[in-house]
Amino acid sequence: MGTSRNVERRTILKAAGASATALGLAATTGCGGDGGASADGTVTIRYAWWGGEPRAIAIKKTIALFEKKNPKIKVKPEFTDYEAFWEKFQTQASGGNPPDVFQNAVGFLRKYDKRGVLMDLKSQADAGNLNLGAFRNGVLANGQVDGKQVGIPVGANTMSLVVDLKAFQKAGVTPEFGWTWDDYFEALQKIQDRVKIAGDTGYFAIMYLYDLYLRQNGKAFFTESGLGFTEADLTRWWEDGYKRVKAGLVADPKKIEQVKPKSGLSAGLAASEFTWDNFSIRYEGEGDSDYGLAPIPTTDGKHTGQYLGSLMLSAFSGSKHPEEAARFIDFMVHDPEVGEIMGYDRGILATTEQYDAFTPTDKTNKGVRAYEEKVAAEGVLGKITPHPSGADVVEAAFLRIGGEVAQGRTKPADAAKTLFGEAKAAFAG
Repeated sequence: MGTSRNVERRTILKAAGASATALGLAATTGCGGDGGASADGTVTIRYAWWGGEPRAIAIKKTIALFEKKNPKIKVKPEFTDYEAFWEKFQTQASGGNPPDVFQNAVGFLRKYDKRGVLMDLKSQADAGNLNLGAFRNGVLANGQVDGKQVGIPVGANTMSLVVDLKAFQKAGVTPEFGWTWDDYFEALQKIQDRVKIAGDTGYFAIMYLYDLYLRQNGKAFFTESGLGFTEADLTRWWEDGYKRVKAGLVADPKKIEQVKPKSGLSAGLAASEFTWDNFSIRYEGEGDSDYGLAPIPTTDGKHTGQYLGSLMLSAFSGSKHPEEAARFIDFMVHDPEVGEIMGYDRGILATTEQYDAFTPTDKTNKGVRAYEEKVAAEGVLGKITPHPSGADVVEAAFLRIGGEVAQGRTKPADAAKTLFGEAKAAFAG
C-alpha cells in the first residue's frame, strides 16, 4: 500500500466512530450491478474494496485475469481508502445499491447482516458456484454469523510485536515464545536504561491487543451481544498503561502524534509496537533500523490468546447476479494465479491453492510467513472472538479514549465509564 495500513486503520476508525451511529440503515432489497445482461448475455457486476494504489493495481490484474477466463462476466472496479469506503458503503446500503461483491472485515459482519445487506453464501456453495473447502487453519469460520456464511476470507493475519532488532540487541533482550508480560515490561525498562528510548509506542490503546490479554485471562473483549469485561478490568489496564507513560517506558503520546503518519517505532521514538503481522512491511519502508516480529507476551507462559483475523469478500443479498458474484469470489480466493499476484497484501493467503502458489522472496514477507507458521506450530491459536453489531464504533472509541488516557486528559476510571457508555449506545443502534 502507498500508505501504511495502521495509518489507514486509524483514519477509518475515527470516521466510523463519528458516522456509524448517525446512519440508520434499513434492511435492503435493492439491486447491485448495472442491471441485467447485455444483448450477448454478458453480465456486469461491481466489486469494491479499500486500500492504496499498490493494492488497486494488483486487484485490477486479478480482475483482468478473471474476465479472460470468464468472458461473459465483466467486473466494474470501485476502490478508495478505508474511511471513504465505509462512508460510501453506508450510503449505498441505505439506498439499496451496494456493490455486488465487496471487501469486508469481521467488525462489520453482524452490523450489515442485521440490516439484511449480506448474502448467505452457503446457498451458492450448495449450487456449486463457490467452493468452501481448502481454507487454512479454520479461518473460514471468521466469515460466519449465526450459522450463515456472510464473508469469505482472502487472507489471514494475527497480532504480533514488531521490534527494532538493533535496540533489542543493544538492550540484551531476546523475545521468545512463552515470555510473560512481566518479562516484556522488564524488557522495556532495559531498553530505557541502555538504549535511552521508550520501549513501546502505546500498547494500551490497541483494542485487539487488549482482547488477547483478556483471552489469556478467561475473558474476551466482545461477546455476541456486548462487552466481555468490566469497567474495573479496563480501568486497571489503562491505569497500568498510563503509569508506564509517566515512567517513560511508553513513548510520549504527543511526540507520537507529531511524527504521524510515520510510526513512533520507525521514527526511533520507541523500540517496539504491537500490530497485525502483515502490517510489518511499513516499518522497513519508513525506518532506518532493522525490524522483526516477536511473540505476544503471555500471562501463564503459554497461551497468547491469539487467533487468525482476516479480510474477506462478501456479496450483496439483493444482487441481480448472485451466481456470477459467487463465481467471482470463488476465483478470487482459490485461483493460484490470483495468489501469486496478490501475495500477502491482505494477509497470509487463506486457501491452500493460493498459499502454495506464492513463495515470498523478500525479507519482510518471509518473516511474516515464518511467524504465522511458528504461532500455528505452538498450538496457541484459538477462534476469533464474536463481534456484535456496533463493534466498529466501539473499536473507534477505544482508540480515541485510550489516546486521551495516554495524554493525561482523562482519568482511567472516567475513560472506562465513557467507553462503556458509548459501547451501550453502539450496540443498541
